[in-house]
Order: sequence, then C-alpha cells, then structure tokens
Amino acid sequence: MFWPMLAIALGFCGTAVLGVLAVRVFAEVRRLSREVAEASRRITRAAEDLERAATPLAAQLPREG
Repeated sequence: MFWPMLAIALGFCGTAVLGVLAVRVFAEVRRLSREVAEASRRITRAAEDLERAATPLAAQLPREG
C-alpha cells in the first residue's frame, strides 16, 4: 500500500510544481508583453519626431527635373 500512495503523492507534487511554474511563466509573459508594447510606443513616437524634424530639411533640398 505504501508504493501506490507514494506514487500518488509524487504525482500530486509534480502537478503542483508544474502549476506553479505555469503561473510564473504566465506572469513573465504578461510583463514581457507590457515591455514590448511600451517599446513599440516609444519607437512610434521617435519615428514621428524624426519625420517632423526631417520635413523642413526635405523642403530645402534642391529639386531635380
């Protein structure tokens, strides 16, 4: 009777460990997605700033044709 109960206990412990690791992975994925979203917003803002800064310079270029 000892071995079946040990197997059940070890199976439960293994499932509990997998559950804890799954929660940790889920939390890290959420954190990473927030970081990616913030980086995307920063890149978009920098691209808009670059476009605004380049527009007057492009207007000063001599035109060919």
